[in-house]
Amino acid sequence: MSKEEDIDGGKRPHNTELYVDVPRTRLPIVYHPAYNITFMGIEKLHPFDAGKWGKVVGFLKEEQFVSDENMVSALEATEEDLRVAHTKRYLSRLKWSVIVASITEIPPLMFLPNFLVQRRVLRPLRTQTGGTIMAGKLAIERGWAINIGGGFHHCSGDRGGGFCAYADITLAIKFLFERVEGVSKATIIDLDAHQGNGHERDFLEDERVFIMDVYNRYIYPRDGYAKQAIKRKVELDWGTEDSEYLQKVELHTEGTLNEVRPDIVVYNAGTDILDGDPLGGLSISPQGIVARDEIVFRAARRRGIPVLMVTSGGYQKKTARIIADSILNLHRQGLIGPEALEGEGSSAPQPIGSQSSLSVSSVHTSV
Repeated sequence: MSKEEDIDGGKRPHNTELYVDVPRTRLPIVYHPAYNITFMGIEKLHPFDAGKWGKVVGFLKEEQFVSDENMVSALEATEEDLRVAHTKRYLSRLKWSVIVASITEIPPLMFLPNFLVQRRVLRPLRTQTGGTIMAGKLAIERGWAINIGGGFHHCSGDRGGGFCAYADITLAIKFLFERVEGVSKATIIDLDAHQGNGHERDFLEDERVFIMDVYNRYIYPRDGYAKQAIKRKVELDWGTEDSEYLQKVELHTEGTLNEVRPDIVVYNAGTDILDGDPLGGLSISPQGIVARDEIVFRAARRRGIPVLMVTSGGYQKKTARIIADSILNLHRQGLIGPEALEGEGSSAPQPIGSQSSLSVSSVHTSV
């Protein structure tokens, strides 16, 4: 890990631009157009919608919730930033196009010069990673933050996979532990359809990090070693639907936050749980996804726990609209926005579940 010598002979964190001060006039929503991957159509060879993040922002702008002036512009994570979690050997391996092709599951990348792969594929992922790190600091300061990208939960410090080249969740937490006084415990709530084996491997022996993971037990990565890090493991069957899913999410989110009071919740909000997703294998409706996100935010905000949300997986064109609808619903519920009290949820929060405060009619059904 790259460090500088302190005047008393100890160590202090390296210099970084990712922990810049952000004016209060900006919402803690982090994004940059560089998130989106477009290069000669190669991005279409992977089921992931590599322009999803820009579409989410476009929908939020249409609803006049965000603008270029009130969002936070993400910065690219440097190699020194990445070394906070990644080994030098792993980062060096990314200089081989064949390795990046394997990690991103886009075989034609192996035939391209690495400088192009760095510029058109890895730079967007490094920028999203920088966005997650920036959003971690903002969440502590404002009570909540959303990185429109990120959530690369299959990547650990020394290995990538599943389209995840950088361990942004691990990095965000390690940055907070090193740099923010009073932050010594974190909880990861991973609700992507896939097991989050990357951050699980990174924090396997770190008692400061509590991991709850809800995923389809039959799909990638089925990493038995990483499962040892999960404190609350909820393994789902093929085709799990809204009623069972939301009941389990609410039960275990409440239980997780009652068991350990963290200084921050990192919420991996993958939309690959959506019915029809080619990789997720679950059957959750758009309304179910919006309700799920509200459950997590309401549970954290009610307890005054800062929450950082990243958007993670989602392999259908319509997921961008659903992510935007969910963010807009969080605003309508008073859980995010300039008027939301820092460190607190909306007044007199109403439990979600059979008595959900979410109006299904408020969700776009044209997806």
